[in-house]
Amino acid sequence: MYDDGSDPQDSATWSPIDSREWYQAREAAGSLRDVLMAAGMERDFPYLRADLNAFGQGFIELGRISPETAERVAHLLRLALTCPQDANTGGSPDRRPN
Repeated sequence: MYDDGSDPQDSATWSPIDSREWYQAREAAGSLRDVLMAAGMERDFPYLRADLNAFGQGFIELGRISPETAERVAHLLRLALTCPQDANTGGSPDRRPN
């Protein structure tokens, strides 16, 4: 019974792209990419990518960015925090950093 197909996800055939965590990380990176493109910042994050760590946890790697890009992101985040939240967006005006 070498390959009867009874366990398609054994340790020899497991692939990170088959995991829920991989798809969550990929979708999050895509969402971030879309916002960065809308802000005209797609060239400022050339290393943006989704990945999994050794424990199978998804994460988003932003990579190195210039000081100017960091300042622009900080400015955009400050602007976002001052904007009133729309009930349709699902955001909460109380979600501010401490």
